[in-house]
Amino acid sequence: MTSPEERLAEIGLEVPAVAKPVAAYVPAVASGDLVFTSGQLPMRDGELMVTGKVGGEVSAEEATLCAQQCALNAIAAVKSVVGDLSRITQVVKVVAFVASTPDFTGQPQVANGASELLGTVFGDAGVHARSAVGVPVLPLDSPVEVEIVVRVAG
Repeated sequence: MTSPEERLAEIGLEVPAVAKPVAAYVPAVASGDLVFTSGQLPMRDGELMVTGKVGGEVSAEEATLCAQQCALNAIAAVKSVVGDLSRITQVVKVVAFVASTPDFTGQPQVANGASELLGTVFGDAGVHARSAVGVPVLPLDSPVEVEIVVRVAG
């Protein structure tokens, strides 16, 4: 059986360093057998991948890649708390916020960038409940923000 990190490597990705918080919070916190991440932005090498509104300056395709990066950053945040990603037994919930123009209605497709990555990395344990929400603005003018909740084995 391959590890989550090996499955990431198979698709050309790796767990990044934990993104530094942009305000007064921590990237993730454990409570019992659950780990909750803070909202993760599409930070790569310390910078947002793109800025702007989906349906305006940011295409749906770019936003989907941003959602994938957000999920990757969420995985890093979870790993910083649990140490070994193989301890994740279930991705329980994903919430994707999409800063979009008023006429953009493709938030669920954008959120698939995160959901599909989690499914690839965690297999059956990556099947989750999800909300995809359109919002007028996100921190730093990010087009996407994703938070996850996972269950871990003791």
